[in-house]
Amino acid sequence: MTTGALIFARNNEHTDYVAMAQWSARNIERHLGIPTHIITDDSRTDSGTRHFVDTGTVAWHNTNRMDAYQLSPWDRTLVLDADYVVASDQLRSILDCNVDFLAHRWAYDVTGCNDFKGLNYFGDVRMPQWWATVMLFNKCRQAELIFDTMAMIRDNWTHYRNIYKNSIHTYRNDHALSIALLIVNGHTLDHPDIPWQLASLTPEHQLTQLDSDRYRVDFVNGQGQRRWTELRQDFHAMGKRQLGDIVANNS
Repeated sequence: MTTGALIFARNNEHTDYVAMAQWSARNIERHLGIPTHIITDDSRTDSGTRHFVDTGTVAWHNTNRMDAYQLSPWDRTLVLDADYVVASDQLRSILDCNVDFLAHRWAYDVTGCNDFKGLNYFGDVRMPQWWATVMLFNKCRQAELIFDTMAMIRDNWTHYRNIYKNSIHTYRNDHALSIALLIVNGHTLDHPDIPWQLASLTPEHQLTQLDSDRYRVDFVNGQGQRRWTELRQDFHAMGKRQLGDIVANNS
């Protein structure tokens, strides 16, 4: 069985996602030993704007994640966001598992400052969210159905946003994936997930690199005290500007 990784990356006026993806591809090869293809452009990826704490409101080109099934040349594919930092071989543990589709169900703040209740659910109906940040799939009918359903949801986003009473107008891959898994699994939440929570770093905290696979996070806790922690693990860097600076320094 062939195995590889896909990263979708399209630049906007503030963030060089392609450079992030190229840097990530080197980390993937180093830690996981699998090839990576970077998807850099698609005429269907425009979806309006999105606001980030560190970059403000920017053009958002990120609606073609469901094309991963058709674009992947491999039997088994790992799909990663460009801002997911591979700093270990942790993902190897799921590359050979006997499951056709996996994603993270839960994410958490590595500093412990945020409880992520507002991020692990969406809409007034409190729909549980699966994260499209990391996905693993086999070329099979179930995975094809999941990605086809995501495409249907994207193409009818206003309809599904209204059903789930979602106040966020901009299309989100995470929300489409969550709804697609619900539909494909017979409107139940009975779907296996990646067996650990998605470590995440929100933009208000300061991220610096200590060496190849060690990072420092400086933050202010709920009592207003300055603290720091060291990361030696994979994580989702939700602050694009800081990760961009790290990537630029490694180029």
